[in-house]
Amino acid sequence: MSKFLKRALSLVLALVMMTALLAGCGDRSAGIGGGLGLDVDPAEVAMPLAEKATITGLTNFPANTESDPNNRTIFKRLEEQTNVHVEWKTIQSDQWGDTIKLEMSNAKTLPDFVFNAGFGEADLLKYGKQGVIIPLEDYIDKYMPNLQKVFEQVPEYKAMCLDVDGHIWALPWIEQLGYRETAIQLLGNMPFINVAWLDFLGLDMPTTVDEFEAVLIAFRDNADKLKAEFNIDGDIIPMSCIMNDGGQDPYILINGFGEGYGDPDSWKHLAVTDEGKVVSVATSEGFKKGTEWLHKLYEEGLIDVEAFTQEWSTYVAKGKSGRYGVCFSWDVANICNVIHDPSTQDVNNVDEWDWKPLPMLKADTKCITPATASYTSGYQRGRCVVTAMAKNPALVCSWLDQMYAPLQSPQNNWGTYGEDDGFDIFVMGKNDKGEDMLQHAPLGDKSPVEVREAESVNGPLAVLDSYYGVYVTCPDDAQYRLDWIEEVYTPDCHAKYCLPNFFMSQDDVTKDSNLGADIGKCINEFKSRAVLEGFTDADWDQFQADLQAYKLDEYVALYQKYFDAYLANQ
Repeated sequence: MSKFLKRALSLVLALVMMTALLAGCGDRSAGIGGGLGLDVDPAEVAMPLAEKATITGLTNFPANTESDPNNRTIFKRLEEQTNVHVEWKTIQSDQWGDTIKLEMSNAKTLPDFVFNAGFGEADLLKYGKQGVIIPLEDYIDKYMPNLQKVFEQVPEYKAMCLDVDGHIWALPWIEQLGYRETAIQLLGNMPFINVAWLDFLGLDMPTTVDEFEAVLIAFRDNADKLKAEFNIDGDIIPMSCIMNDGGQDPYILINGFGEGYGDPDSWKHLAVTDEGKVVSVATSEGFKKGTEWLHKLYEEGLIDVEAFTQEWSTYVAKGKSGRYGVCFSWDVANICNVIHDPSTQDVNNVDEWDWKPLPMLKADTKCITPATASYTSGYQRGRCVVTAMAKNPALVCSWLDQMYAPLQSPQNNWGTYGEDDGFDIFVMGKNDKGEDMLQHAPLGDKSPVEVREAESVNGPLAVLDSYYGVYVTCPDDAQYRLDWIEEVYTPDCHAKYCLPNFFMSQDDVTKDSNLGADIGKCINEFKSRAVLEGFTDADWDQFQADLQAYKLDEYVALYQKYFDAYLANQ
């Protein structure tokens, strides 16, 4: 009897385990909440719905703005247009990071979707593995025609959404401003030169490294004249920067040396050759020669002595005092006063600014290597997820697809029109064909950030470069940078490839983080020390040996694997 009971118990346990295993291997789209899955007819969830429906969402909002999304004009209009009501739970943005982790830890209390999730690769893979969120690729194919059109126009974005198993765990945020060689992020650390000083000293815009050095020397040697002419309080600084500080780093200047890779990525220090080979720029002859040249500039007293230690506030304070001849940033208006005589110059007219972007300088060659992910710029993979508690994920995805409509995405991203508070980001106008087009409105004394936070809802969306002039006008505060990119830098960008934004496996995310931290620290320390003190061939050889000790080859191979897969998925 005892043997029989044992065998019976074993059989029951085996059946339970098999049932659990089969459930785990089956259709994961239904999820914990026992949702309707993919059996819903697309016509039943096409917008607008024939009958009112309610779904639930979780999002965040900036402090001192409207906390109830349903009180925002954008969501009021969406409810009218779709016949879908959303019951929201909201969290203030500055509390989101910690709070969302707690929310995601209790799957059974989650709403249907998380709208402004902001999840990274590790988060998506973890929550996917735990069954807290559902894969969306089949829902996109069946219920999301607007997002499908985005992927058709720019296939790179779909490739970047896919994990190594072919799953899409989240809906992306996409904001294109320019595309490929004209993208606004083509280079982050844009170099700027004081053309008012050039004009005063009778100097031309430099185009080579030798001409540039001569200009800096002229700034140094004519310091007293510049201080008197422009009423400058403090020492003249021919060139200032913040070493290893992203947009303020000076290594954009070395692009013309050697192979012409430069250092387009201040975090990974990687580039891709036209043959599709991922390389570390820190091992290149151009990196070595460019660093030697920067040290020469420092030895000649042409680089700010505080460049290796100063913080942002110090950097800006000196810039606003008018002391710089050359500086680096995303936008020079953040660093310097762009006009020195408001009585004769119009600050809104970029052509009258005292500062202009410095072109790529020729050394051995003249080129610009695109910054990492700039060819597919303005992309966040984990902006919105659908949870396993969604009872009708087809309906949720159909509603979320409305965020990708060409007239809807710009509003979600920046703001809307027809508000009752007296100011708007847009007015609804017409394009050249007489079709509706969102036109950026004059903001008067309102700051763009203030209006955008008050009106926008963010979330999953796509504003493609092809939309400008058709569905929406370009923001004024982006247009002049786009113009500079196209006029000054695009002609020198001939790269076939740009390192994209990869969706790595969980193990590789950890490997990337560990290897990248050590390698990045090693490179940055060498840069600072070498520009400040100089270096010998023996020092360079030791630097290369240190990189190999930190497994540089393994790091490059990791990115090569994903770059090859990325190309195969397009």
